[in-house]
Amino acid sequence: MIVGVLVSGSGTILEAMLERGVPVGVVLADRPCRGLKVASDAGVASLLVNRYEWGGFGPDFERYSFSEVVASLLEQHHVDLVVMAGFGTVLAEPVHDAYPGRVLNTHPALLPAFPGWTPVADALAAGVSVTGCTVHVASLETDTGPILAQEAVEVLETDTVETLHERIKVVERRIYPDAVLEFIASLETGAGGHGA
Repeated sequence: MIVGVLVSGSGTILEAMLERGVPVGVVLADRPCRGLKVASDAGVASLLVNRYEWGGFGPDFERYSFSEVVASLLEQHHVDLVVMAGFGTVLAEPVHDAYPGRVLNTHPALLPAFPGWTPVADALAAGVSVTGCTVHVASLETDTGPILAQEAVEVLETDTVETLHERIKVVERRIYPDAVLEFIASLETGAGGHGA
């Protein structure tokens, strides 16, 4: 089983995956980031598919073409399971077609509550006492798909977006690798796949 991890930032989730023994075969980033260094330092193949070469971060971004290249590279590295670890690009059909039911994601809220790009700020704005972290199977619709794991995080009266998000990340780095390993085990025993 070969896992491809998609990163955009510091690579702390990737570090947690490697520490827990997730069989990471390749790491792909959509922009230059520390996650690529984490991969190379661990002896894992690292690839940069820079969004700026597909129109950047504005309305001219060629999402479908970008996704075609990502899917092709993952397949070239014989990836069986795709794990998004703080990946900042929503992927189009080519990746989901290549890996049906085999793209995992994590989200800093208790889905279906607070989907979208600003879930921590949204939770604070709503005045909830509890939010958390969700690991789920990704689909074309953002922040939907079968939920694999969730854990609640208390919201403190003194919380800012930054302090709350950091506490959620601590939980995320613990439950996400475990959820990935459980998902791999279910695939290997034929019990899982969620549409694969």
